[in-house]
Amino acid sequence: MKTILVPVDFSAHSEYALKYAADLAKNHDAKIVVVHMMGLPETHLTKDEKQEVFNAMYYLKLTKQRFQEFLDKDYLEGISVTQAVKDHKVFSQLEEVAKEYAADLIIMGSHGVSGVKEVFVGSNTEKVVRTSSTPVLVIKNEVEDSSIKKAVFVTDLEEDSLDAFIRAQDFFQSFDVKLKLLFINVPEKFMSTREMQNKAAKYTKNLGWEEKESKNRIVYYDDYTVESGVFNYCNKHKMDMIVIPTHGRKGIAHFFFGSVGEDIANHSDIPVMTFRIS
Repeated sequence: MKTILVPVDFSAHSEYALKYAADLAKNHDAKIVVVHMMGLPETHLTKDEKQEVFNAMYYLKLTKQRFQEFLDKDYLEGISVTQAVKDHKVFSQLEEVAKEYAADLIIMGSHGVSGVKEVFVGSNTEKVVRTSSTPVLVIKNEVEDSSIKKAVFVTDLEEDSLDAFIRAQDFFQSFDVKLKLLFINVPEKFMSTREMQNKAAKYTKNLGWEEKESKNRIVYYDDYTVESGVFNYCNKHKMDMIVIPTHGRKGIAHFFFGSVGEDIANHSDIPVMTFRIS
């Protein structure tokens, strides 16, 4: 991992993301690109050119001042930090910024604290998660310890998530972490042990896993809902990170059923990383 992209709006949640990125950068000798999506208001586009230029210069100057204050942090000492200001109004354009700087990871702060409809659907975080081919790490709270020792990839064991898992597995190798596959067995889609094992055998065959590795790296967990199963398992086993696949066209609501993926990203106190299904 060489480059971490951190979009900021100068809020406390942005700083949670920046602080987490700083810890990762120090541990992996990476650089950080901090980007602010300025997005000039539409009203300025209807004024004459001279006024428009004046407004753009004013907002740019203000943003640079806020950057100086925001980045004046002891924890950034010794880290290469690049500032970028983009006049983008659509956060899906962050994908272009990630490609411009060859980012390996995007870390975003999320304001998600209550319901999905209130804070996640239609939010900037959701837009980035849905459109980004670069892995996205969502940080909701300040994380004291950014070290990653244990992580799970939440799966329905369908073949369309194989590529996302392979990319996630490769990514976590740099942390010396072997991702576990977590399958939540719920009443409305209940499977017997044999059915789960047969489904998993087909999935892991495509990964080239031997039977012993499959037994060590697949977890079956019964619960009433997928999200409660993920949280109960991860809290019980003190997981450092939850990894979920997402769908570029339909967003994370595509995964599992309903808005499970969104619930996980919204309500998890554990950092959540997403990998887009190709």
